[in-house]
Formats: sequence, structure tokens, C-alpha cells
Amino acid sequence: MANNALSEILLDVRELDISFCTPAGELHAVNGISYTVREGEVMGLVGESGSGKTVGAYSILGLLKAPAKINGGSAFFKGRDILTLSGKEAAMLRGKEISMIFQNPMTSLDPVFTIGNQMIETIRAHDKSVSKADARAASIDMLREVSIRDPGQLMRQYPYELSGGMRQRVMIAIALLCKPKLLIADEPTTALDVTIQATIIQILKKLQKQHNMAMLYITHNFGIVAEICDRVSVMCGGYILEQGSTDDIFYSAAHPYTQLLLRMVPRMDTPTSDPLVYIEGPAADPTQLPDGCVFQTRCPSCMEVCRGKFPPSVTLAPGHTACCWLLGEQTADEKGGYRRERVPACN
Repeated sequence: MANNALSEILLDVRELDISFCTPAGELHAVNGISYTVREGEVMGLVGESGSGKTVGAYSILGLLKAPAKINGGSAFFKGRDILTLSGKEAAMLRGKEISMIFQNPMTSLDPVFTIGNQMIETIRAHDKSVSKADARAASIDMLREVSIRDPGQLMRQYPYELSGGMRQRVMIAIALLCKPKLLIADEPTTALDVTIQATIIQILKKLQKQHNMAMLYITHNFGIVAEICDRVSVMCGGYILEQGSTDDIFYSAAHPYTQLLLRMVPRMDTPTSDPLVYIEGPAADPTQLPDGCVFQTRCPSCMEVCRGKFPPSVTLAPGHTACCWLLGEQTADEKGGYRRERVPACN
């Protein structure tokens, strides 16, 4: 695990706000989220599907296109706000300083080029001085690092000739070719069976430690969070509702949403006669978010104050915060509950 007290902040996301213009109105995908990722640290971004995890990550890499709009906020990488970069500057950053493993290994590779062509091109796109022979040698070495037995043969193959697990290993190898400082892993084990999932996680853990690389790991799987993450940010409806170390989240979860997510994780010691735990009620409509807490419509502990103002962040322990009115006895005005003014995205 990373030494958070000594390591420097590599990525500092502040008040990031993103929306989409849709026929139904402005869809608020990310609502003023803030988090940091330190050098050599693995930050887990956890939440249900549709909570805004991937959209936030795409904005960091400059991959969002219309009708998406960044309404406000910043993302400082090594002290530079990368949300203000031009398209060309963002393209040079991608792959070299920040890489991403995309969610679906089946569609993330170009089907008309061999694996070797795609890996060599990735290296030479960022450094034209590297010869094709040297790029090929570096690609083969990286394929060995992700436990591919015959990398020379695989370099000549096309993506359709590979299994899902092999494609994902190739995606990891491509993401690490230029030795990035930060790797964004967007649910990299989706659509893989559990044995292959375990192998991919072990490969990521090994390479992250070996290269002292920071990682932003996006997932809804708390088992993976426990296995690989140092700290965790829990997202719901585009908001971060709780943040803390992995131990804080697993042993001292404070927000009702986090507690329910943890209760939904299947346990081997649960009697088969017990009903499955699930979160009742509809999720908040992202085109018509409520004035209060985004979780109010499904929260079993919802109070009147929860419907009026979004709760401020409460510090529970060093590095452990949560946004919930249950965590204090003050009134809404005394605690300074807020509601962010939104910039129209559909003009």
C-alpha cells in the first residue's frame, strides 16, 4: 500500500461538474466532485452503474465530446490543470503521462490491425525517435510482463483471434507501454469470468507496485476494492457521498448509501434462505435532481432536512469524510448545507 502521508499528490480533482444536453433536458452526470490521487496510490472510485464514475475519468483524459459539457471545476495533474489543455496537448498527455484501460476488452482494440502494429504505433506516436525495431522489442517485453507466454507470436495476431482475457492483457500492456505516472482502470474485468478476473487483478497489482504507478480504479465490485485499493471514493447520482481509506469504508462506513452497498455484497456465511439485500426505490432522475441529498428517495433514514439542502462534508477521522445529515446534530443553516448553482448546458 502507498504511504499516503509521504507521497505527493499527483492528481487533484476539484469541484468537477459535467452535464449533457439531452431532449429531456440537462442531464447532470457529475456534480462538483473532488478527490486526490497520490503518487504510487490506488484510489477506488465506487458506485452503481450510472453514478458518473466513467464520465469523470473521460474528462480527465480530454475524451468528452458534445453534447457533454464541463460546467466547472479543475483537474490538476502534476500541478497543471489538464482540463484547460488543447486537443493536441491532451492527445500528447494520453498514453504517455496518463493511460486508461477501457471497460470492454472486446471492442477496445482496432480489429483491422495486428496487435504488434497497434503497440508499435502507441510507442512511436509519443516518441518518433524510437525505431520500429526498438518499439517492437519494448512491446514484446511488456507483453511478457502481463504473463503472455509467446509474445512474438501474439504480435502477429489480430484481436478477433484472442480470448477476452488475452485482449485485456494486451490492453494493460498497451496502457503501460509509455510508463505512465497514472493509470485509469475502468472496470477492466467486466465480461470476464471470475478466474480470469483474479488473474487480471494480480497482474495489475504486480505492475502497479513494480512501476510505483498511481491508479484510479473504477468499479462497483467491493471485493476488488478490498484487494487492490488504498483509498476509496463512493459515488451516487454524480456526487461523492463518502471518502476514506479502504479500512474506513469497510469497517467504519458512515453514509447509509455506503452501508447498503456493503450489505449487498454476497457472503459465504449467509443462509440461503435469507433474501438478497437491495436498495429499494427509484434512483434520482439526473435531469431533475432533488434539492436535497441525491440519495433521499432510497434512503431508509431520510429526514425532512435531507429533502431541503444537500449536506456538507463532515470529517469523521483524518482522511475520512461523508456527506450526511445523520452525522451531526446541527440544523441545515448551522451546518451550512448548500445547493450548487448550475450553468445551463443546453444553450
